Amino acid sequence: MRIGIFGAGSIGCYAGGMLAANSNDVVLVGRASMAARLAGGIELTRHDGMRKSVSAADFTFATEPEALVGCEAILVCVKSPGTAEAARQLASVLKEGTLVASFQNGISNTEILRNGLPQCRVLGAMVPFNVAQIGGNRFHQGTEGGIVVEDRPGALQIATKLNQADVPTMVRRDFEAVQWGKLLMNLNNAVNALSGLPLKAQLSSREHRLVLADCVEEALTALRAAHIRPAKIGKVSPGLIPVILRLPDFLFTRIAGSMLKIDEDARSSMAEDLEQRREPEIDYLNGEIVRLGEEFGVPTPVNSSVVAKVKQRFAERMRA
Repeated sequence: MRIGIFGAGSIGCYAGGMLAANSNDVVLVGRASMAARLAGGIELTRHDGMRKSVSAADFTFATEPEALVGCEAILVCVKSPGTAEAARQLASVLKEGTLVASFQNGISNTEILRNGLPQCRVLGAMVPFNVAQIGGNRFHQGTEGGIVVEDRPGALQIATKLNQADVPTMVRRDFEAVQWGKLLMNLNNAVNALSGLPLKAQLSSREHRLVLADCVEEALTALRAAHIRPAKIGKVSPGLIPVILRLPDFLFTRIAGSMLKIDEDARSSMAEDLEQRREPEIDYLNGEIVRLGEEFGVPTPVNSSVVAKVKQRFAERMRA
């Protein structure tokens, strides 16, 4: 299968690299700066010790979407603020029936792609793990979890290719519930970015966990008002997340040890975005909870404050 990756960042290069390592014909589309970094190939590592290398001859890298002509499947890995523009660029390139999967955070990206690419078969996908860029060309999966693809025509094709490439993937019908379940977990992206700490250190601090617990509790209240039941992502049921986060450090370490199975230096993607002066996805994460609360009359002061603080931090970084 000829597979295109639109948005060759952390997730895009990791997924594309793993697919290329399994002899798929992979086309990566990204910035010229990334092309230079990958001139010597891609190094892939994982928290469980997995290590693979892909030479530059084993994949194609391009900076323009026209390189995706002829691809049977496209994994869209751009940040959420760029989804509408991604659809615009892909619209004139992709033929009718092309499989397109949104490997993005948030709730609304899949629908944005469907509206912009009516000729394509667009699927939602949920990526639960963190990928860090280490050095020039190494992409490291620092946390565990398997990708979930929305159960629509073509989903099994994508899931099969990913599983064959040692990227655990499953297909689920309750995809909206999965998206909301993942969003609850992603509320930590902003807390981590504001903390200035690696993920493991931040989650080990009750002070920071209390903020996250309040964010999640507001989200659960808004979801109940909207009659949305989020799916369980990982080992903890959504309703128990705030309770566990509020535990004293010594109890949290014992009961929620799996949450701390994170590489020492791993940080959230939003922390990396702020560091690199890239627009953060805050409106598509905590901002979704604020909008849901407004729609159903549920106050969300903590999430609103987090949104404002992240935007302020981004503005300060841009001025620096």
